Amino acid sequence: MKKKISLIALDMDGTLFDGSSRISSENQHAILSAHNAGIEIAVSTGRPCAGLPAELLTDIGIRFAITSNGAAIYRLADKKCLAQDCMPPELVCPILRELQKKELHMDAFIDGGCFSQLSCKPLIDRLAVPESVRTYIKETRTFVEDLAAFISAQKLAVQKMTLQFLPLPDGTMQEREAVKDILSKCPDITFLSGGFRNLEFTKKGVTKGMGLKHLCTLLDIPLEETLACGDSENDLDILKTAAIGVAMANADDCVREAADFITRSNEESGVAFAIRHFTGLI
Repeated sequence: MKKKISLIALDMDGTLFDGSSRISSENQHAILSAHNAGIEIAVSTGRPCAGLPAELLTDIGIRFAITSNGAAIYRLADKKCLAQDCMPPELVCPILRELQKKELHMDAFIDGGCFSQLSCKPLIDRLAVPESVRTYIKETRTFVEDLAAFISAQKLAVQKMTLQFLPLPDGTMQEREAVKDILSKCPDITFLSGGFRNLEFTKKGVTKGMGLKHLCTLLDIPLEETLACGDSENDLDILKTAAIGVAMANADDCVREAADFITRSNEESGVAFAIRHFTGLI
């Protein structure tokens, strides 16, 4: 007898998306079938609301988004923020001023949008990310002269910070270890990698797993009736929080080890395979 599934939470990059940031027709069909069967589908992503293909997602029955690693939950139809847990400027800005001394790409997710520092713009083409991700970054960022000064002056609450590093010839990432040391000294944040060897930080305790709990409360769905799918370190908590945690075949080793089930890769419509396996839908 299959376990009842009432809500499925899907990571996007490396999970729902293939390597070209597309959703396969097989994944689309499986998601729509689950929606038509009365199962709530949500995306659970490190992206901000502005970085989501909202029209495509709603067309296949996805109504909600856990964004910025769990810092904010949105209703996709009208992009209304239903809940958020942000870092205040007095927490973020001192960290940013340290990071501004280093050569790396920084993004601040604020009110569902994404802001980056102007000095980071020339670095985008040097990042070790797929071309589709590079294009996504270029198309969704608003650039300001001084990110820390902008956040401080406007008294902006930050949902998440994303830090991307430049690859070195020896295969390591420039400044990554030094940045980890900086972040490790900040007890009021949670940091991890969301993919492509980046680092991301949110307010302490904010994770995709917490986002899933909040969404379940909003929708009055028992946590015992949830399934989550992911591939990166920022998916670990939601895979452990959901009743069923599914790792992609292409997932990081730590994610596959923590999962209840390993599905096919994101290039093989692993989301569709997992939905069919646990729901019995065709």
